[in-house]
Amino acid sequence: MIQSLFILSLGGEVLIERHFRSHQRASGSEGNRGACDHFWRECQKYDDSLQNGGGGEGEEQGIDIPPIMTFNSNTVIVSVFRSSLILLCTLSREAPPLLAITFLHHLASTFESYFGSPLDEGGIKENFSTVYQLIEEMNDHGYPLTTEPNALECMIKKPTVISKLQQAVTGSSSVSSYLPSGTVSNMPWRKSDVRYAQNEIYVDLVEEMDCILTAAGQVVQADINGSIQCVSKLSGVPDLCLTFRDPDVVDDCSFHPCVRYGRWGREKVISFVPPDGPFELMRYRVRNLGIPGKGITPPIFCNPTLTFGTGGEGGKKGEGGNISVVVGLKNGSSLLYPSTKGPMVLEDVVITIPFPATVKTANLGSNMGTVLYDEAKKIARWNIKSVGLGGNAELKGTMIMKGGERPEESPPLRLEWKIPTASVSGLAVSGLSVVNEAYKPYKGVRTITKSGKFTVRTN
Repeated sequence: MIQSLFILSLGGEVLIERHFRSHQRASGSEGNRGACDHFWRECQKYDDSLQNGGGGEGEEQGIDIPPIMTFNSNTVIVSVFRSSLILLCTLSREAPPLLAITFLHHLASTFESYFGSPLDEGGIKENFSTVYQLIEEMNDHGYPLTTEPNALECMIKKPTVISKLQQAVTGSSSVSSYLPSGTVSNMPWRKSDVRYAQNEIYVDLVEEMDCILTAAGQVVQADINGSIQCVSKLSGVPDLCLTFRDPDVVDDCSFHPCVRYGRWGREKVISFVPPDGPFELMRYRVRNLGIPGKGITPPIFCNPTLTFGTGGEGGKKGEGGNISVVVGLKNGSSLLYPSTKGPMVLEDVVITIPFPATVKTANLGSNMGTVLYDEAKKIARWNIKSVGLGGNAELKGTMIMKGGERPEESPPLRLEWKIPTASVSGLAVSGLSVVNEAYKPYKGVRTITKSGKFTVRTN
């Protein structure tokens, strides 16, 4: 299966290195760091921004690199980008690459659970011993082993300031000396003897809209993906049954191991014994809504206008340019929204505006939110807390070009937004029952629609 595992920064530095196969260690730099060097050379062909050390928070959305690359005649490289880190592994051509990709995502999610989200280089460097302990428990000689967060937390304690001081003074280890009971039961995802004073469970239906828009607002491509995120704080071993109002809109599902697949296939209900704490119960695509002609209308409009060849601000004629971006809530979108919940509002809107490389500097201002321009990376981030109907946000500014050179093309804008209590598919929870326990827990259910990979072309 997995021969070598690496964790890299976006600057190319190898932070963590672990080799599982003896023949891989014997092959020297060709099999170890040679794979990282080859991967980095290929990355720079796809994304020039990585040559300058990559980007900061949120900039990984602009990285478009194939997750599977060929290294040599017997080895392939599988990679996953998460926040400001790259998780990479090498495996033989006979090994299933999708299994390796899933394992790397589990590994990254575990690191986020232990060291905080978003995952960054500092968290890995400050807790490198815990990182190696987690890798050893989650992987057995190259094969995925224990990936459930509940079982890992029982074996390896989360690092805290007090625990680090205690280990430094006493020399004790954060690794448990006994095997958790869940690892040898038929429910390895759940702890044993869980007890809460107040039993409660929260269910979030999150739907993401991936969309490409033209500068005029026309939809080029759209797709809807959803997930059900849960937080369980239930005592004992509860057996839950989740039912939906219109389950036929769900297509191409994937489930948490706790779900009984057979009952979903027969009755379209989700029957499961939940893990303790936060977990992803289900991931799905929305049926037919991604097909062209079905009329998906995003709830947000963005009209960017860039002109070049003007005087700009303090520049000579032909050496400047102007930029104008108008963002607002579109009336009559594809969202299903209950009128009893109040007016629809876009929240946490972030517009990332990458400028052409020929731009020397830019002076930007807006009537809503805050605008931060990074002179080195030629990227502006416009943050808006909320936008309602009739309250459009507008950004205006001027640019100075290097030597009056006109750019051949302008990079697309990237948008992030969310709308609480709204849905694209209309999927809604009709009931959540708990059996096998005497208590009646508090149940909280909400729906959120937000942006996925949402881009707007500028020309």
